[in-house]
Amino acid sequence: MNKILEKEHFSEKVVKLIVEAPAIAKSRKAGHFVIVRACEHGERIPLTIADADPDRGTIMLVVQDVGVSSHKICSLEPGDCLTDVVGPLGQATHIANVGTVVCCGGGVGVAPMLPIIKAMKQAGNRVITVLAARTKDLIILEDQVAPWSDEVIIMTDDGSYGTKGLVTAGVESVIKREKVDQVVTIGPAIMMKFVAQLTKGYDIPTMCSLNTIMVDGTGMCGACRITVDGKTRFVCIDGPEFDAHKVNFDEMLMRLRSYN
Repeated sequence: MNKILEKEHFSEKVVKLIVEAPAIAKSRKAGHFVIVRACEHGERIPLTIADADPDRGTIMLVVQDVGVSSHKICSLEPGDCLTDVVGPLGQATHIANVGTVVCCGGGVGVAPMLPIIKAMKQAGNRVITVLAARTKDLIILEDQVAPWSDEVIIMTDDGSYGTKGLVTAGVESVIKREKVDQVVTIGPAIMMKFVAQLTKGYDIPTMCSLNTIMVDGTGMCGACRITVDGKTRFVCIDGPEFDAHKVNFDEMLMRLRSYN
């Protein structure tokens, strides 16, 4: 059992939880995730570790209320416990000093982007962060990414905050004005697909963090399988990060619709 110590609503449907998990907090790295169950018979939900405090023994999770199981997690209050928090799982992000890195996050994708932004900056990179959402109310963690970013660009679909337009417009505005050595994209699959198409045209190495359906998180069930460079890969053990130019996003999008 893992106790929830703090809870904050970013919006009506997006919640931040600070959860006791001392072992995970000490060993996690950027890119790692956990699998969470709200109750004994609850569904297993993969959530990226948005931040951790090893001294306090806590991790930060950002949860979007989109279904029965995520609603149960979002309904918990400080003092309540999660039945299971298993991790850290997956492969850690490859961090190196490459020059200028553009990190673009859409919606709750900003949560898994936060530790990557921190790690990229600590490695000595110039980090430009592009945050995107449909509207101002859905922009999250702006204050947390700002200290680790040389510049923060806000894009909203409706123009209610920052610049009106899609995330790709924000990324391309940077590419056109200066040399970009790497792009990292995390968010809805359709967003990552179009970011990958954009950067491929400019021949910029691009990494994406995928959000496929998962069940066991150990590679045994095969639910999270994707095709990368023509080969089958499992997001839970081979990822969650891959070369975005090699991911078959159309196949992934089709499989994500299986629960619709």
